[in-house]
Amino acid sequence: MTNLPYFHVDAFADRPFTGNQAAVMPLETWLEDAVLQAIGEENNFAETAFFLPDGSGDADYELRWFTPSVEIALCGHATLASGHIILSQAPDRQQVTFRTRKAGILIVMRDGDGYALDLPAYAPAPKDMPEIVTLVGGSPVETQFHEGRYHVLRYSHADDVLALKPDLKALAALGNAQFICTAPGTDTDVLSRVFVPGGGVDEDSVTGSAHAVLTPYWAGQLGRDRFTAYQASQRGGYVNCRLDGDRAWLGGKCVTVVEGTFRL
Repeated sequence: MTNLPYFHVDAFADRPFTGNQAAVMPLETWLEDAVLQAIGEENNFAETAFFLPDGSGDADYELRWFTPSVEIALCGHATLASGHIILSQAPDRQQVTFRTRKAGILIVMRDGDGYALDLPAYAPAPKDMPEIVTLVGGSPVETQFHEGRYHVLRYSHADDVLALKPDLKALAALGNAQFICTAPGTDTDVLSRVFVPGGGVDEDSVTGSAHAVLTPYWAGQLGRDRFTAYQASQRGGYVNCRLDGDRAWLGGKCVTVVEGTFRL
């Protein structure tokens, strides 16, 4: 039997039971991909993050993420959670870098009593998607798309987004894609809900990668480089967004709610 360190973190959260849950599991060497995927299924969170010291010299750690059903190209909240675990154990350290397989080098740094997460900014472009609109519902005033399979549906009012009841089964049949529904916020500048049924997550709690798309989109709409955002899932979570060239900086807090051992 192999014992692996295990952490359960609520990311983009200032208290337990809010934000997005992530399992964080430091490793010494990579396990077989099938084992990593089985652990992701066993944990049954939106993402399980695995990291180990980076042997390339390009970053401090190498990082991968698994949903209950697939390995994904980019996950923001589990990166934030991984940085939180590392920085919590090294109080004098100010930042940590991660090398990823498809999203480049990512950074988590201290920011006041929380953290700032550096992601690539994925600017979407206008695209008609009538079939997607039918499956998601409502009457969006604009639809945009990014080649990473991020579909953005912009609505007039926050209530339009809150009322959505997408056809999740039909959306899942389209594969591992994000459906990002957004509108001007009420107590924040921007509100969103994010659906990823083809990736094993019907409605995500707080999606960092979606805000890597929303940051350049709403920066252009609002005419400024920073804004506040709320993802209106059942758990809910707040994200401070800032566009810096081709990077999206997302600010938030994390709470470790479980620390233990995963027996393999």
